[in-house]
Amino acid sequence: MLTYTIRRLVLSIPTLLFISIVIFLLLQLAPGDPMAQVPLTVPPEVKQKMREALGLGAPIHVQYWKWLVQFFWVEPQVLIDHWFGTAFAEGKLRVISWQTRSPVMDIVIQRMPQTLWVVGMSYIVGILIALPIGIYSAYRQYSLFDQAGTFISMIGFSIPPFFSGVLVIVIFSVNLGWFPSIYDTTHVVNDWDSFVVQLKQMIMPVMVLALQTTAQISRFMRASMLDNLNQDYVRTARAKGLKESVVVMVHVLRNSMIPIITVIALGIPAIFGGAIITETLFKVNGIGQLLLTALFANDLPMVMTLTFIFAILIVVFNLIADVLYGVLDPRIRYD
Repeated sequence: MLTYTIRRLVLSIPTLLFISIVIFLLLQLAPGDPMAQVPLTVPPEVKQKMREALGLGAPIHVQYWKWLVQFFWVEPQVLIDHWFGTAFAEGKLRVISWQTRSPVMDIVIQRMPQTLWVVGMSYIVGILIALPIGIYSAYRQYSLFDQAGTFISMIGFSIPPFFSGVLVIVIFSVNLGWFPSIYDTTHVVNDWDSFVVQLKQMIMPVMVLALQTTAQISRFMRASMLDNLNQDYVRTARAKGLKESVVVMVHVLRNSMIPIITVIALGIPAIFGGAIITETLFKVNGIGQLLLTALFANDLPMVMTLTFIFAILIVVFNLIADVLYGVLDPRIRYD
């Protein structure tokens, strides 16, 4: 297992380099100019100096190499300096946002807690609801519970977040006045009352996002459980006199979780990406909204860094899913 993990990590290096090149070239080919928002009263020679300051005058391969060095060499040194109080990155040029003129990673770290509070919590809630629903729906196939679960899942798949988000705002915020419609990113939790306020402002965005997660994972869980409930090893376990709870929750569930791990693991990078639509609806100042504003402002360093971070997360969680396969199923070997 250790050899397989090391081999996959080594192979992921050229994969990520290729992904970074593709992302960089696509962004370079995209229309738009970061200097388009500069007032017309600014003289052309001043605009040219501003372009050079942003690194726009250098060739494409030089720009890519500078970004590569900054992302993989300078930014880790900044992190080490922050942890241990060293000065390795002092005086070195970091990845700078064209829009805010500040380091990209500093902005990402500032936005990350809001995304984890809302999108991360919704993913956890969605999984905790989806797994029991999928298991019981498969065990009680075609029952009233199964049909209700199928109906709710169809709603979760069919209704987009921009509709369900507006719907819950109209019902629970405008009409009933139970929850705030705008997420206050400056709110600080330091006692029970502030925690209740934080909980109230999280309920609606978490509800919208958890509906989609529950619909997806519960359907995968149901299908996987149904596939394993009809296998020969289940009949053998029942013939041996094992309790029904042991057969379902130990033998069947363990084998059924193998494909579910892929769905869950590949959905985790979306947490860090944030939910662009939901964060925009509820004014959550997270990573998703940051990516959207960077795209509108043609902030290439910000877009490049964020998309590459998402690519790294996808590769890492693919590896984690493959390793967990061997943990859940002893028949899988990586020798």
